[in-house]
Amino acid sequence: MSETDNGVDPRTSPSAQPTPIRPTRRTVLAAGAGAAALLGAPALTPQASAATPTPRAAPADLAPYASYWFPDSLPEGVPGPGITWRSLKQWSPESDPDLAHNTATVPLAERFTPVAPNATARGGQARIASLVSFGPTAGNPAQGSPTADYYALGHWAYIDELVFWGGSAGEGIVLAPNAPVVDAAHRNGVRVLGNVFLPPVPYGGDLQWTRDLVQRDALGRFPIAEKLVRVASAYGFDGWFVNAETGGGDSELAARMREFLRALRAAGEPHGLRITWYDAMNSTGRVGWQGALNELNQEFFEDRRGAVADTMFVDFRWTPQTLAASGALADRLGRSRYELWAAVDTESNGWNSRVDWDAIIPRDTGGDRDHVVSYGFYRPEWTRNHLADRSPGAFHRADDRFWTGESLDPARPAPESGWRAPATAVADRSTVTALPFACAFNTGHGERWYEQGRSVGDTPWNHLGLQDRLPGRRWVVDTAGERPEVTLDFAAAWRGGSSLLVSGRLTAPASVALHSTRLPLTRSTVLELVHWAESGPVAVEVGVATREPAAAGGPVPYTWLRAETPGAGQGWRTTRVPLSALAGETAHGLAVRITGRGTKPVRWRLGAVTVRDASARRRPGAPSTLTVDASAQRAGKAAVRLSWQRAAGPVRHYEVARALPDGTRRFLAGTCGTALFLPAVARAGRERAAAFEVRAVDEVYAVSGPARTTLTWTEAP
Repeated sequence: MSETDNGVDPRTSPSAQPTPIRPTRRTVLAAGAGAAALLGAPALTPQASAATPTPRAAPADLAPYASYWFPDSLPEGVPGPGITWRSLKQWSPESDPDLAHNTATVPLAERFTPVAPNATARGGQARIASLVSFGPTAGNPAQGSPTADYYALGHWAYIDELVFWGGSAGEGIVLAPNAPVVDAAHRNGVRVLGNVFLPPVPYGGDLQWTRDLVQRDALGRFPIAEKLVRVASAYGFDGWFVNAETGGGDSELAARMREFLRALRAAGEPHGLRITWYDAMNSTGRVGWQGALNELNQEFFEDRRGAVADTMFVDFRWTPQTLAASGALADRLGRSRYELWAAVDTESNGWNSRVDWDAIIPRDTGGDRDHVVSYGFYRPEWTRNHLADRSPGAFHRADDRFWTGESLDPARPAPESGWRAPATAVADRSTVTALPFACAFNTGHGERWYEQGRSVGDTPWNHLGLQDRLPGRRWVVDTAGERPEVTLDFAAAWRGGSSLLVSGRLTAPASVALHSTRLPLTRSTVLELVHWAESGPVAVEVGVATREPAAAGGPVPYTWLRAETPGAGQGWRTTRVPLSALAGETAHGLAVRITGRGTKPVRWRLGAVTVRDASARRRPGAPSTLTVDASAQRAGKAAVRLSWQRAAGPVRHYEVARALPDGTRRFLAGTCGTALFLPAVARAGRERAAAFEVRAVDEVYAVSGPARTTLTWTEAP
């Protein structure tokens, strides 16, 4: 049994967006029996969402979901509603019907670390891992869903590694991340790991699953290790978080686990895969959370033959003393102490969590105390889950506070009142290093879809793979007057679902920092703004920094270039600013500055910023061979699987639309891959066939010509 927000099991409605289940770490599942008890000691345990197994007869479901498995043997009985039990040992890419829908396509981008906006954030020391449950294990849509209520993480600049958290004894214990999460993370240089969860016995864990995981074949190989590498390589993510919490083992099983990890790491290394080990099983084979790297668990991190895991997630039981000793032991082993993640539990209390920050990332006025280890957030999606108002705007306001702090300005941190926001401790990173570059401030979810400032899709949506590379520092505002409010707003957009909104009284010019960059500038480089003065006329300038501040927390030396002074209420405008005067320089940062023309409050939107070569603009090539792979029709609606051939040349993502009988287009969905599931295509009037179009979109949102196909309606209108 598990705790939910509303008492409804979302797995009973696979076609609907599931409401993530919110257990505490002490919620215990007795799989198959429905009994629950309270553990006295906390374990690092995902949502426990299995139901009492009951037989069911359900129609075939065309919807693709994030994949999950057991290593080999399956539980006794039958799975609960909406759950499919699968054996990873029997899996192959060739037999995976959802492979095209679960495959990430965005490569892992390289990152750089700009000079920090404040004097306390450090580069090269503590890093951040984030363990996030984006949905339940079963029934988690592979490619987004028709709701804006979603954990649309956008503060990638502070994260090094994201674990796609989940798994349960009643559903499956090996969980692969879905493609939208991986594509968004990779665009920002963040690795994503799948989760291998061997549950505690009170949570329904069975030691046989641990033995299945580490089994050897007749040649002494580890077949499940090879399968894990094949899954990550085929799906396009970056490795595995291994969490062995099933008790009852012995030293022989522990030795087998260590050899399994070594085999997994060796097989994954040519593919760039990584392993994070969770501090649970120790060298005796028993589960004993240490809250440290020590002699009982170091062999799963580093043994006499070298590295076994790339990083270790240190259990919540840590103390200042155990973390200091852990860092020292890592040093002696020749490993970086910042490869240890000290667990920080934010699932229940978010920024109200009580954390001994100085044990992980000490802060002093002299600045001579190094960080002790790195830290790992457990369930930061609290920023969404705790809200009564879960609208996109409310979520991003809460998420900004979590990552930036109460000031909502990383250059001017608020006095610390218990929560040490990541922006005040860990230097941000960026991947904006090449032209062309564009950002339409699309967060990966919204209440509707906009193109060229017009709503062309009137239903809520989420798909993180469509998210832009958002500004990493939200929000650095410089002004000698009143500070305006800066937010990501969903009431209007130029492209996607959101725009940047600056609102308030401008008693002095106000600049808003956008992206940290490393963009080479030439005589033909131009910067374009799409903006809208909703109320109050403003003068707009763009800032380009050709060098960085001299020190952390110093002013960014922008060169300001006049853009335009649009009148209020004139709608979206595109302004081009040539950067030829800066030819030969490198742009280290972008900003906008607005000056009010009058005394009334201002509402000014930035819909897009683009930096590109003015002489190199052309439409991307079109995809081809758009095909209806499968469909199911009922009561004037159709569930449809589409696929197409990739367009030639660089493509950011693809967009699928309906061509309606009246000649208009309606946006349906988008994806970075070449296959898409549409859950509910409605018949338009008495049309005999539904017409679909897919277009390729490049980095500056240029759109290709369409590939087309139709689906004939089988029922009479």
